[in-house]
Amino acid sequence: MTVLTGAKEDRADIARAFADPARLVVVSFCAAWCDTCNEFRASFERLAQARPQMAFVWLDIEDDAAFAGDVDVENFPTLAVYRGGDVLHFGVSVPHESTVGRLIDALCARTDALREAPQPVRALPENFVER
Repeated sequence: MTVLTGAKEDRADIARAFADPARLVVVSFCAAWCDTCNEFRASFERLAQARPQMAFVWLDIEDDAAFAGDVDVENFPTLAVYRGGDVLHFGVSVPHESTVGRLIDALCARTDALREAPQPVRALPENFVER
């Protein structure tokens, strides 16, 4: 599977991924002007290719502001991992493929939602529901 973006043609796929209570959705919040993000993009693509049962979403906090909403990103890359609409992880990540891969793989077994996830992060799946 390829990495989904906020592009119009990907939005329905993202909404379906969030609607699936068994599927992990990994969202990377980045910015086009961020060199670290641009370097991390290839790793994120490889992670997606290696885990086709998951959905990977690349959101540019400026270009995709309509979807990213008020999510507070302090540094790049910031990752949010969901199972269905539940947030399992939210935070800045070291942009290393193996580190992110281990994090994602560890979250596969997690079933409980992250209690302290900020409201804008919890609301992100709703931003992709067609109105």
